[in-house]
Amino acid sequence: MLNVNSLLPEIQEIHDELLRKKVESIWQEAASFRGWTADLLMKIPFTLLAEGVTIPFIEHVRAVCQLCIATEKVLRDIHEERGTPVNRDILIAGALLADVGKLLEYEIVDGNVIKSDYGKYLRHPFSGVGLAFKHDVPEEVMHIIATHSKEGTGEKRSPESIIFHHADFIDFELVRDK
Repeated sequence: MLNVNSLLPEIQEIHDELLRKKVESIWQEAASFRGWTADLLMKIPFTLLAEGVTIPFIEHVRAVCQLCIATEKVLRDIHEERGTPVNRDILIAGALLADVGKLLEYEIVDGNVIKSDYGKYLRHPFSGVGLAFKHDVPEEVMHIIATHSKEGTGEKRSPESIIFHHADFIDFELVRDK
């Protein structure tokens, strides 16, 4: 069984215990789908959309989550009452779940991480929302999962989704252009 708390310590930043447990359950289910272990998740690339990516999947998830946490803190500290309210628990849950669908989208064949047949039809935002729906995660979190990548283009994003979308692309763009 995957130890989500040690793999993603940021999960402890979710104050709502029920939401935190749902996020953990989703990671457990997604990992068990193809038998992903913590060791494998620490080694596979976070994207298949760029050549030579050396940033591991879990490192990307954690980096983006921490960027979201830092952004929320800055906005809260600087703007105080004048800023757009951000639900921190929703933001963190969305950050931790946005890419969980990649555990269904990817598979390892002959030692290489490739897009699975499943992934050729359903990219990770779709499978991520499906998992979140199955586990009765709030719609606000599913919105972050659904709108974080190209599938969300043209949709009006919530404040939490805007923060996550930009944090995700900061990490992606800096790695992709190396």
